[in-house]
Amino acid sequence: MLIVVLMMAIPLVARRRSRSKVPAPSATSRWERRKRNYVALWRLILVAMAYGAALDILQTLTGSATAAGTVGLALGLFICAHPAANAVNILFFERDMLSRLSEWAVVRWLGLNLLVLLVGWMVIFLGLRRLVDKAALELIR
Repeated sequence: MLIVVLMMAIPLVARRRSRSKVPAPSATSRWERRKRNYVALWRLILVAMAYGAALDILQTLTGSATAAGTVGLALGLFICAHPAANAVNILFFERDMLSRLSEWAVVRWLGLNLLVLLVGWMVIFLGLRRLVDKAALELIR
């Protein structure tokens, strides 16, 4: 339930910001602002940790193994989407970043993206395991 509340709060914050009377930023400035958003990636890691802790403490988030597995899959895909989008940005917009791998800022950015991608895969695995284990138990009975 905590994950659902967190996922619902993110678009609400974005809507509040968009209602201001400041002119809409261009696509380039939006990309520049999102370019290296460390805070957003760390928030995704915290959401994944909250999901894992909730599963560990409550054993189920929704009361249904199928629903809990589905939530895990959706959350894992959401988490993995951000590093994937960053990888596409690197390939198309920042082609010179790979030539600057000797800079620590680039190494930290790529490492954080890989960490978030790994965390997303773990959440997907937890969701799949919850979905398949409970479904298999129900079929055996």
